[in-house]
Amino acid sequence: MEVSVKTEEDICVVSVLHSRIDAAVALEFKETMRRSARDSSAHIVLDLGQVDFIDSSGLGAIVATMKHLAPARSLILAGMTPTVDKVFKLTRMDSVFSIFPTLEAVSYTHLTLPTNREV
Repeated sequence: MEVSVKTEEDICVVSVLHSRIDAAVALEFKETMRRSARDSSAHIVLDLGQVDFIDSSGLGAIVATMKHLAPARSLILAGMTPTVDKVFKLTRMDSVFSIFPTLEAVSYTHLTLPTNREV
């Protein structure tokens, strides 16, 4: 699974560059997230702006990533498309994660997002 990773200070932004997180890629997604987050910042922001579809396996992979990071690090979700946002609301996972409508919205909190340099 292809992702873009940008890191600066205590923030790591992982942008998913695929349109789907489903059973076909769930295991690869989990491993990619583990590699991307290894030795990284206190806050991981998962940018789901390009993801149009997520199934229960994809949702489980995101939850597994959150559990892998806890308690020392947090997983923040950003940029969900309406379809993906609906899945999180239907499963009540929107009450489990910190979710922001855009990456820019995350930067208006106490976090400062990295610049556009690739790591």
